Amino acid sequence: MENYKLVLPEHLNQYGFLFGGHLLMWVDEIAWIAATLAYPRCRFVTVGMDRVEFKRSVREGTILRFTVENPKVGTTSLTWEVRVWRDEEEIFSTHVTLVCIDDGGEKTALP
Repeated sequence: MENYKLVLPEHLNQYGFLFGGHLLMWVDEIAWIAATLAYPRCRFVTVGMDRVEFKRSVREGTILRFTVENPKVGTTSLTWEVRVWRDEEEIFSTHVTLVCIDDGGEKTALP
């Protein structure tokens, strides 16, 4: 799956660069979308990201491309590889793990 985000002034930190928290929010959201499209009857919550390391800075007006691939499927969870690109340069990558929960918020098996 692929998605795009435009970096706007409200996404910048006090130095004029993309605030890392916005990037992490987008990564989490896009992984959740991928999981929900793959398993539409499940409710997912994020339980972790394996690594957070920002490889390059990003300025206002940049269009970021997000790719979500290679799900690892467990009994109750999915782990997606999420990569973020500026032009053809990878600026961030991580693995996002989401768990399927029931109405009470407890882990439940994937269908």
